[in-house]
Amino acid sequence: MEKMWAGRFSKEVDSGVNAFNSSISFDGRMYKNDIEGSIAHATMLGEAGIISREDSETLIKGLNEILADIDSGKLELDMTAEDIHMFIEAELTKRFGSVGKRLHTSRSRNDQVALDIRLYLRDEIAEIRALVYKITDVLCNIAEKHTETIMPGYTHLQRAQPITFGQHLMAYAQMFLRDLERLDDVNKRMNECPLGSGALAGTTYNIDRFMTSSLLGFNAPMVNSLDGVSDRDFCIELSSAISIIMMHLSRFSEEIILWCSWEFKFIELDDAFATGSSIMPQKKNPDIAELVRGKTARVFGDNMTLLAMMKGLPLAYNKDMQEDKEAIFDAIDNVKLCLSTFIPMLETMSVYKENMRNAAARGFINATDCADYLVKKGMPFRDAYKITGGLVAECIEKQTDLEHLPIECYKEKTDLFADDVYNAISLDTCVRERKSYGGPSPESVAKQIEITRKKLNK
Repeated sequence: MEKMWAGRFSKEVDSGVNAFNSSISFDGRMYKNDIEGSIAHATMLGEAGIISREDSETLIKGLNEILADIDSGKLELDMTAEDIHMFIEAELTKRFGSVGKRLHTSRSRNDQVALDIRLYLRDEIAEIRALVYKITDVLCNIAEKHTETIMPGYTHLQRAQPITFGQHLMAYAQMFLRDLERLDDVNKRMNECPLGSGALAGTTYNIDRFMTSSLLGFNAPMVNSLDGVSDRDFCIELSSAISIIMMHLSRFSEEIILWCSWEFKFIELDDAFATGSSIMPQKKNPDIAELVRGKTARVFGDNMTLLAMMKGLPLAYNKDMQEDKEAIFDAIDNVKLCLSTFIPMLETMSVYKENMRNAAARGFINATDCADYLVKKGMPFRDAYKITGGLVAECIEKQTDLEHLPIECYKEKTDLFADDVYNAISLDTCVRERKSYGGPSPESVAKQIEITRKKLNK
């Protein structure tokens, strides 16, 4: 295929250089977006009188035919083409001769590719958003069933205070809500149209950038043509938002991996979402969670690729920027893959309530409540803290727990203790009385679910 820019050159490009320079192997996925942008451009050229209405209509008809042929498989992408933009223009010219050559009037590949990637990412953000919405909704559904399922809460991976499984899940729901907001923010800032920026300095043709912007569903054309072709902030911002989503999935995966182990056994994954061992017949491995954790590192790398690629580029367009696509496409593909697999894994897992409660019953996680019991009877918190610490040490020495320590041992520390201390430090009381906003009580978790669903559906 002859290069569109061949007029300046006296010899063919080296075959190795051609392969090195080509991007159709990965930007071919943007063919619909490229055609969508070209149809808007052809429409504007006709309306502005830059080309005839007849030629404009022919171009639009031809572009729609090419789209239909690619969709149906009748037309295959030519992997020897330099990129998807040149492939479509060459096909249009092959079919319509000199009329096809009019499409690129007042346009550069620089603003064309800047447009295509925005159109493509806008569609992808909608798909990622739907998956993040879904996982948040699933967490609400599961949490609703476990507002009274007591489990240990941890700090430093040490049992700390009693909480509910519902509250634990709703913590992740809040993370994913923030992810939705970040995706919306990216989409808002990205939704400006670079088409009409030309190579870097606009054009001498009397184009209507506001028309093409409107036809393509953008809020407005980009204000500066240099920025229009050289900006990739939106790729970096989207990859950053995706990286945070993956970080949340990875944290969740780490806990699922722990919870599946015999040391915890808080949950069990459905057989359809686990794997076995090639040598150990008893094994049931949480490979999905482990792969999510691993792919998170890969997505982080994509984000760093984009940042490093852009950090030293002068204005305006540079060929380095071709590297944006593989990085952002990889991040998108992986977050979608991980979310779409993670969601049904959550929906089908079994929760072992008794194991969670039994774990909560050990480790003195009601010690804070014991101290609070004394505070409510007038003792300063630091004094109550010290006394309770002494009681825990005594329990360890006697190999018992606070619930079974005799009342006489309590009274030796202070006369403020009475028989009602046992009710105050019971797991049910500890959780039920934590009614503060955002806390683990059933009442509070139900409120968190309500608030989350309202935010999801606003």
